[in-house]
Order: sequence, then structure tokens, then C-alpha cells
Amino acid sequence: MPTSAPPRNRFERRRAETRQALVRAARQILAETGDTSASIQAIAERADVGFGSFYNHFDSKTELFDAAVTDALEEFGQVIDERVQGIDDPAELVAAGFRLTARMADSHPELMRILRDRGLAYIHSARGLAPRALRDLENGIASGRFTCRNATTALSAMGGTLMSLVALRLARPDLDGDEVASDLAEMVLRMLGVPPDDAHQVTRRPLPDVS
Repeated sequence: MPTSAPPRNRFERRRAETRQALVRAARQILAETGDTSASIQAIAERADVGFGSFYNHFDSKTELFDAAVTDALEEFGQVIDERVQGIDDPAELVAAGFRLTARMADSHPELMRILRDRGLAYIHSARGLAPRALRDLENGIASGRFTCRNATTALSAMGGTLMSLVALRLARPDLDGDEVASDLAEMVLRMLGVPPDDAHQVTRRPLPDVS
């Protein structure tokens, strides 16, 4: 789960733990069935908290499930961030993001199911991988590494391709995930203006593991 500032006292700590338990329960429901019609009572029981605790943190189930998706996307972004530390080339950062995401279908299946089912609506979210990807695109454009003109438009195309990669990995686990991700990343880099030979080479560089 994503980290945040630690609670300042016992009351705040318990309150934060209760909220996180509700968010974790909502994430499990999204990953297992995607059914947001579950009753508040069922969610509270899964979270092992009192029914009345729900309204101390959320006004509605919609708010809770939105928080659950945001929490999952932020964890996704943090996992990628941890693995790409030390990479400066914007093209390699894009490629690594795709390739690591493919591996996360095995290492973080719950997270990837939420991303597959809910991620498209959050491509331009202020949290998760979106702001990180937008930053890398802007840096790539500013440095001349990418020749596209609009980072936001490029993010839409890149994000949609990433969602399709996640869907493919979950639907076809028999395929070679690394090869599929590298091929898609190469196509995206070429779309961004990276020369074909360079795009191919970048997407085949050694990759840090995800665990």
C-alpha cells in the first residue's frame, strides 16, 4: 500500500488503520469481482471494522471505491518509481514502465486487475503513474528525445496502450510477457519520434526485477 505521513497520536493511528482497512477491502472487491454494488455492511465485515466506522471516513460507496482505485494506482506508481531509480533517458523510462508493468501481472495480480478494469478513466489522474509518465514525456520533448509536440496527447495514446498491455497479459498468460511488453514499448517509442533502431535497442536493455 502507498505510504503517507505517519499519524501523530494513537487516535489518529487507529483512525488511519480503519480507513486503510476499508480501502483494502474495497480493493479486494474490485480485483475479485469489480462489483461495486456490495453493501456497506459487507464491506465493513470484510474490513473487520464496525458498520458505523464507514461514515467516519467516507460519505458514500462511490467515494470509497474511488479512493481504492486511487490507492492502487499510487502503489503502482511507487513500485515503478522504485525500480527505475537511476535511469535518466526518457525513452528508457517509458520502455521500463511498460516492461515492468507486464511483469507485475505475475507479481501484483490484484493491482493489475484493478488497473485493467478501472485504469482508463484515470489516465490523466493527478496520482498514480499518470503524473510520472507526463513528467517523463515533458522531459523527453524538452530535451529533443521525443519529437511529439503535446505531452498530454501523447499520454493519452501511451496510457491507452499500457491498458491494452495489462488486459493482454491477464487474458493471455501463455504469451511471453517480456516480449509482448518490449514490442509494444518499441511501437510507443517510435510513435514518440525515437528512431526505429534506437527504439528497438532501448526496449531490450537489462531490466530491474519486480517483486
